[in-house]
Amino acid sequence: MRHLNIDIETYSSNDITDGVYKYSEAEDFAVLLFAYAYDFGAVEVVDLTKGDTIPNEVLNDLQDPSVIKHAYNAQFEITCLNRIGITTPLTQWQCTMIHGAYLGYPMGLAMLGKALGLPSEKLKDKAGTALIRYFSVPCKPTKTNGGRTRNLPHHDSDKWAAYIRYNRQDVVTEMECLKRLSAFPVPDDVWRQWWQDLEVNRRGVLIDRDLVNGALAIDAENSEMLVAEAKELTGLANPNSTAALLQWINSHADVDLPNLTKDTVDKALGGDLSPDVRRMLELRKKLAKSSVSKYDKMKESMGGDDRLRGVLQFYGANRTGRWAGRLIQVQNLPRNYIESLDTARALVKNRNRVGLDILYGDVSDTLSQLIRTAIIAPKGKTLCVADFSAIEARVIAWLSGEEWRQQVFEANGDIYCASASSMFHVPVVKHGVNGHLRQKGKVAELALGYQGGVNALKAMGALSMGLTEEELPDIVQRWRDASPRIRDLWYQFENAAVYTVTTGNQMRVAHGIAFRLEVDPIYGYRYMTVELPSKRKLYYPGAHIKPNAFGKDAVHFYAQYNTSWTEDSTYGGKLVENITQAIARDCLAVTLERLKEHGFDIIMHIHDEIVAEVDSDGAAETLETVNKLFAEPIDWAEGLHLSAAGFTNDYYMKD
Repeated sequence: MRHLNIDIETYSSNDITDGVYKYSEAEDFAVLLFAYAYDFGAVEVVDLTKGDTIPNEVLNDLQDPSVIKHAYNAQFEITCLNRIGITTPLTQWQCTMIHGAYLGYPMGLAMLGKALGLPSEKLKDKAGTALIRYFSVPCKPTKTNGGRTRNLPHHDSDKWAAYIRYNRQDVVTEMECLKRLSAFPVPDDVWRQWWQDLEVNRRGVLIDRDLVNGALAIDAENSEMLVAEAKELTGLANPNSTAALLQWINSHADVDLPNLTKDTVDKALGGDLSPDVRRMLELRKKLAKSSVSKYDKMKESMGGDDRLRGVLQFYGANRTGRWAGRLIQVQNLPRNYIESLDTARALVKNRNRVGLDILYGDVSDTLSQLIRTAIIAPKGKTLCVADFSAIEARVIAWLSGEEWRQQVFEANGDIYCASASSMFHVPVVKHGVNGHLRQKGKVAELALGYQGGVNALKAMGALSMGLTEEELPDIVQRWRDASPRIRDLWYQFENAAVYTVTTGNQMRVAHGIAFRLEVDPIYGYRYMTVELPSKRKLYYPGAHIKPNAFGKDAVHFYAQYNTSWTEDSTYGGKLVENITQAIARDCLAVTLERLKEHGFDIIMHIHDEIVAEVDSDGAAETLETVNKLFAEPIDWAEGLHLSAAGFTNDYYMKD
């Protein structure tokens, strides 16, 4: 098996921040440089700007299944090469970025190189950002540059020579990273899931252009009115200025607000304020409604066919391998509570701000709630939406062997009622006998499964649900007493991790999960790995033992936080959380493959929910089929009871 490593430099008048699909769609899109190397050998660079052509050998090998194609963020190379007519089978590609993420490393070639400790001559060239800005994006016309809007190689031959060196160095860095990662290969199943992810991202979601344009027009009109009211109320020339507004509020109220963050504003609104200050803070909340900006991103990122592509990031959460959102962040879309969505959507599409205000009151909030509905089905199709029911609760019950929980799920019972019943030793029925206790069971289930306590309950919104501060410790204790096997699981996983990293010996726990210490004999990298029932592994780079903040020996490892590669630690509850979410992720991956095998066109998935475009005719039967596929047993998860529910609709929403 031969290996072909590739890196390209490109030009487009479309902004890369709008995604590679929109970027490569520009009429002036072009591949400028094509760097490649075979079998980790010398790097060659083809300068396509001067008429050089990619060698026939390379073009043939791009189709040859015996040659594995590698690139860092290979989705970019695949998409761009497709754009210029060089199509390659997805199944012949592997992505070094995904390989790094699989092993727990950060995404970004420069950060990966640093995290792996590459020698300086192998690191990514720092000059790249400036060179990309010069050659790969439009430039501002000036008198100095003769009014041109694009820099070409002949405009600065030294910089162009540097760009060629940069392109070559990216392949050098990527190959060196791949060498150091290859001792711990990505399983074939994960590569197959990545290939399917590329297909889903390439298919994209259809956007309702009229709704997006209407929402932006209404938001602009609404913002203008809110700013005008804020100016009149405060006398400030620019009430959007945080510093000026903060000074005005603190001078007009008996408060000393440190900032104007959402939490600070919400807390202040819960106190005694003068009518003017209260109204100004309400206006501030409305003006700061950032979720409306998703409409802007939809407009900028959707293609000429109104499809927005590339909304998922494979292995975006590299501790668990779960997907993350990109561009419009589909994993974090505002929920909708409006019952009359059809009416609200019609008003927005007609740009009827007054009608929206009369019927719903808060225009900004209404627009925010409608963001989901901008994703629509094409003509003759409908959206089929289905998701696992309480997947994490089911997985943790299965892992721990908490029998009463397993029985609830087997009977498709209400876990929140059952939990409350176990906590308070009385029957609990939703909207029935002791129904008021269900809320306590719900918040406990959502907050406490991963060793959380009172603070976890608060973070989950316990106080806003009507619970009091005084009763929270009792809820924590009652839940733990009712869930002894889950509590034991925390300590089982923690002890296994500490033992493994301390001794180097393998420790097997529930359902064949294996904790191991794995060391690269050449480069010295060490990882604590957790082999899951699916045989996929979780990686904790640089695992070692030292006391944690509480003076207890704990597993420490390295992880990315913001732009830093820094030391972190873990404990029983966090390990249970990682493993539970990772298994839930693997259940979704299996289901995605099953849906593909049955011919379903998946357009996106959010956490444990999938969205597919299906024929409008027979949609009810299709949904039934989808739910059955979700509920089918999984070979490596014997005894895990799965269930799903869903709906069909012409636009996406939260049912």
